Amino acid sequence: MNLEKVVFSFFLILALTLNFGFFIGEVDNPEHHNVYELYAVIVVNLIATVMKFGDRSQLGAMLLATGLVAVAQLISASIVWAVAVHVQDTGMTPAVMATIVSLSGGAMLANVISVILLMIEAVMLRH
Repeated sequence: MNLEKVVFSFFLILALTLNFGFFIGEVDNPEHHNVYELYAVIVVNLIATVMKFGDRSQLGAMLLATGLVAVAQLISASIVWAVAVHVQDTGMTPAVMATIVSLSGGAMLANVISVILLMIEAVMLRH
């Protein structure tokens, strides 16, 4: 068993499950989406994306691309949250929360693609 693959798979699947945990709930209800969970999703996605660097295969390039998309979506969601709460006087409205959750949904889709690619890579391995 390759420990590096186990750790990489762990972070990739953790990124997906954390993202799903943040995404689930009423889209426009801020009580269903915790800011600390979004923070955890961003950190774990960044770790998983950094771990994708160095793989020079086509599959590795696709994994890196999906990781970068997820990170871009999640950072955008955190910027929307920060601007709504700390810059504008409007606070967390249902429309703002729906935007944040939609962005995290895009990141979750990228994470699903990453996990599918990971499973394809595992199936293609021959001993």
